[in-house]
Amino acid sequence: MRTSEEIKQYHLQVKTELEALKEVLQWFEALVFPLVPQKMGWQCEVALVEAFTNAVRHAHQNLPKNTPIDLEVELLPNFLEMRIWDRGQPFDFQDKLLKSEQDAHSVEKEGGRGLQFIKKLTDELQYLNLPNHRNCLVMRKKYR
Repeated sequence: MRTSEEIKQYHLQVKTELEALKEVLQWFEALVFPLVPQKMGWQCEVALVEAFTNAVRHAHQNLPKNTPIDLEVELLPNFLEMRIWDRGQPFDFQDKLLKSEQDAHSVEKEGGRGLQFIKKLTDELQYLNLPNHRNCLVMRKKYR
């Protein structure tokens, strides 16, 4: 990170619609790209796009469009952390990750590779199901 040892936190809330991706990208690029190496910025951006579109298409597929999705980015001394908060039904993350890994080897399968992209582009990946009916996908990328 090009800043001192300070911690920077950012938050954005958008509606459940793919059209909000433009706003998400502008927000992310403006705050992250000036502070991290370009390659790392692009890798994090692709992971964020995959996570956001998964929240819209899957977690919120049966929820109203005005259901918010919260995005958080935190720039810490050793890594960048991105969090996507949704209000969808919780799922077995490890099982989904394993199935997406198996699907990634299938040539016929068109979708289902998003989690694998996220996993490959980040250093740590975690899914939290919280008691307040919210879920959080946490992605971390170390500075190199």
